[in-house]
Amino acid sequence: MRIAVCDDEEAQRQLIAKYLQEWSLQRKRPVEILTFSGGEDFLFQWEDDKAFDLLVLDIEMGAVNGVKLAETVRKENEDIPILFITGYDTYMARGYEVAAIQYLLKPMYKDKLFVVMDKLLKGRKPEEKFTFQTEEGVLLLGSSEIWFVEAAGHYCILRGAKGEYQIRHSITDLVRMTKGRKEFVRCHRSFLVNLMYISAITKTEIVMDDQKRLPISRGAAKSVNEAFIRNYGLAGNQKDDGDGRA
Repeated sequence: MRIAVCDDEEAQRQLIAKYLQEWSLQRKRPVEILTFSGGEDFLFQWEDDKAFDLLVLDIEMGAVNGVKLAETVRKENEDIPILFITGYDTYMARGYEVAAIQYLLKPMYKDKLFVVMDKLLKGRKPEEKFTFQTEEGVLLLGSSEIWFVEAAGHYCILRGAKGEYQIRHSITDLVRMTKGRKEFVRCHRSFLVNLMYISAITKTEIVMDDQKRLPISRGAAKSVNEAFIRNYGLAGNQKDDGDGRA
């Protein structure tokens, strides 16, 4: 697998490359990693060399940021997987405009990158969409676009990559809709959360990647921790210590 990593921060490039090498060793899948300090550098290479299996792009760079870079690539190649790295959740919706397979928030955790790489290794399949009813009409979202759902009377507030929506479904409806989907877990009677976007778990709270804090009920604590461990293959509910952040 040949991977391009494009980030204008040297420390970030080195850390991403390090994690990719560790994934390669653990999965016994050889990788060749080429790093670029900016969009201009990558596009210079892209003119003569388009043989990449994955692009890992920082969104916030210089004149040619990650989104502009992806738009240029998409004009010639609609299929190459693109993974966005960003420090701000406000940029996340842009990823769907260029069919990014995933985005990860900084600080980036190694286990989350491994999950993305494992899914990529298994092959890309069209993401199944959930259908939600809103006051404005029908809303279609894939599971990767949903961060969490909060009950609000007979409605729910859905928070995701594209913003916040009031959907005309109860939390019970959402639990039924996501049944069998291992990425979703009910952490409280009023909250359903996507494990992919959990940064940390304490005894009483879930900390999301954007630092939003959600409650965990006493009765749900065990199942949430077990689901989190299964999803990331962890030995406990702790992330990488020190070295695990980008």
